[in-house]
Amino acid sequence: MKKSLIALALAGLSLVTLSAQAHKPYLLPSSTEVEPGRDGTAWVTVDAAVAENLFDPDFTLKLDGLVITAPDGSTLQPENVGNGKRRTTFDLKLAKPGTYKLALVSANVMGSYKDKEGNTKRFRATEETLSKEVPADATEVKVSRMQSRLETFVSTGTPDLNVFKPTGVGLEMVPVTHPTELRAGEQATWRFLVDGKPAANQGVSLTPGGVKYRGTLGEIRQTTNDKGELTLTLPAAGAYMVSTAWPNVARVEGQPPQMVPRRLSYSAVVEILPQ
Repeated sequence: MKKSLIALALAGLSLVTLSAQAHKPYLLPSSTEVEPGRDGTAWVTVDAAVAENLFDPDFTLKLDGLVITAPDGSTLQPENVGNGKRRTTFDLKLAKPGTYKLALVSANVMGSYKDKEGNTKRFRATEETLSKEVPADATEVKVSRMQSRLETFVSTGTPDLNVFKPTGVGLEMVPVTHPTELRAGEQATWRFLVDGKPAANQGVSLTPGGVKYRGTLGEIRQTTNDKGELTLTLPAAGAYMVSTAWPNVARVEGQPPQMVPRRLSYSAVVEILPQ
C-alpha cells in the first residue's frame, strides 16, 4: 500500500480523495505574512512533502509543475532547492509587495483494460502517453481523468487579490476573505468553483497540523451553498490544510475508490494567526 502511495505522490497526484487519515501532499511556507529583512528584501522558505500526520513529512514531493505567480502576474523560480530524504525545501524571494501564489497542478489518466488473453491490466498515463499505454486491441477499457491543484499563499507588504483570478479549469478556490489575513475567532468566507462555475453542495475540510500530538484528526467539515461559498469561524492559530474533492464519491471500507470518468481535487495550506 505504501509503495503505491509513494508512486502517486511522485507522479504529482493529489491524494485528498483518499480518507482523511491518508497521506497528503503539501506546500508549507515558513510564514504566510513575511516582513522584509534588514536589506529590505523579504524571503520565505517552503517545505514540500507528503505526510500521513499532516506537516510531519514522510517522503519528498516532486516539484514538477510548480508555478509561482507574483503580484504583477510574472512567474518566479524557486531558489536554493534542497531534496532531502523526507522533504524538499526551497526559498522564494518576494521582491515586490503583494500576494504570491504557489501552485502545483497535475493532470493524469488512470484506468484498466482487458488484453487479448482476457487479463485485466491497469495503467497510469498522461493524455500524451495514453495511446501508448492502452493497446489498440484492448477491450473493456475504463478511463478516469484526474486533475489536482495544490496551493499555498504568502504576502509581503499589503496583501492583494491579483493572483486569485480563476483559470476556469478544474476545482479552484477563490477567496472572499484573503487567505493570508486569517485570525482565530474571526469569520472567513471562501468560494469554490468547478470549471469556473459555483461548486454547490461541495464538502470542504479544514484540518490542523500536529495530529500526532493530539491523537485526533481535529477536522472541521462544512458544505458550500448554492453560490459555492462557505463561511466558518476560524479555530485556534496554526497551520491548516483546506481540502475538497469532486465528485463526492462514497467509499466502501476495504475496497478501492470507485472509478469515475473525471475526478478533481483541491488543497491549500493556510495559516491562521492569533487574534
